[in-house]
Amino acid sequence: MSEQKNKYINTARSVEMGNPSWGLAQESGLTDLSIEHTRQGRMQDQNGHEFMNMCSCSYLGLEVDERLARRAADYVLSCGTVNLPTSRIRIRLKELDELEDALSAHFNCRAFTATSCSAGIVASLPLLAAGMFTDGQRPFLIFDKHAHFALNQVKAICGDETQVVTCNHNDVDFIEDMCKRHPLVAYVADGAYSMGGSAPIERLLALQSKFGLFLYFDDSHSLSAYGERGEGYIRTFLPELNPRTLLVYSLAKAFGANGGGIFMSEKANYQKIFRRFGGPMSYSQYVNPAAIGAAMASLDIHKTSELGVLQQKLSANIRLFDSLFATEHAGSGLPIRVIPLDSPDMAISVSEGVFKRGYYTSAVFFPIVARNKSGLRVMMRADMSQEDVRSFCSAVQAAVKEARLNLKPVQR
Repeated sequence: MSEQKNKYINTARSVEMGNPSWGLAQESGLTDLSIEHTRQGRMQDQNGHEFMNMCSCSYLGLEVDERLARRAADYVLSCGTVNLPTSRIRIRLKELDELEDALSAHFNCRAFTATSCSAGIVASLPLLAAGMFTDGQRPFLIFDKHAHFALNQVKAICGDETQVVTCNHNDVDFIEDMCKRHPLVAYVADGAYSMGGSAPIERLLALQSKFGLFLYFDDSHSLSAYGERGEGYIRTFLPELNPRTLLVYSLAKAFGANGGGIFMSEKANYQKIFRRFGGPMSYSQYVNPAAIGAAMASLDIHKTSELGVLQQKLSANIRLFDSLFATEHAGSGLPIRVIPLDSPDMAISVSEGVFKRGYYTSAVFFPIVARNKSGLRVMMRADMSQEDVRSFCSAVQAAVKEARLNLKPVQR
């Protein structure tokens, strides 16, 4: 009997269904752009076309802040290397320890860094599935249906360690039912979702209190953009992380630097296991001196009132956009919106039309989103003017009208 395949993920099917839309996006000039920064908030591609990027995850605009760039350069020079190619558990630059200690102090937890959020997931999620964060007891592992690809790509590895299922998006009733049926349950989800919306954290914390539910969140899209200290969406409900909650995060989005990592409780008794057996934490590279320097500069900003000013500018732009476009997650306070469109072809056509008018947006289609959820993903930023937001919305409206005139109705 042949082994069952594609129990957790079907890469070949995803390629088969998604590749035609990616091909059309490339033909429309919406992929493989090679850019340089020009004036404030603008880019120019290899064809000399200038535009504003409306799908940047740099929600506070810090990725072009001169203070971060200067500190990055200073750290490379002061460390005398661009990289130390040795496993971090054996030898590491002292500046890495200084960064992790500074992140831990600011965010009131134990912070570990990795080369990316994805590396942090690979380092931690298999250990959760194996019971290494729960005193050897393997949890019944639930993935949210809308969990990010970075989480889902590890699902098969987790399935080799424990029982894994997928639940409908934010289905707290299902999670509660599983808590009643199994001695230990862990739930894997996004805190702030990459296509908009958020986890029902208050109800989940109630289940944690009642059943000991282990919560594992990727909260990359809200770190820095949300919370008084930039602690992100989940941490506004959980000022002190407990050992049954683990967060992965990105330093390459609103934080403005590069890399990512893991936040865990200072009281967690599995820190050594994580450092020794957490995949990339022991065998791979770590964030380089440039990223460390930029992160330290960003942390300096996080400690001042400037963070609140930037968050207020971001919030004002979000509210303005919501007043001009009705979307599913309007009013959420988080910076991501998806403008729904009729089909992948229409999403690409509208994105192309918007790009010609001076704004770049992500046309999203399967497998980025569900097959019936095509649209434009739009991110608000603090470094946009309100006139930028208004002009962009006008460009989208014009491009939608143009696309509906030019595209034939989709056959269903």
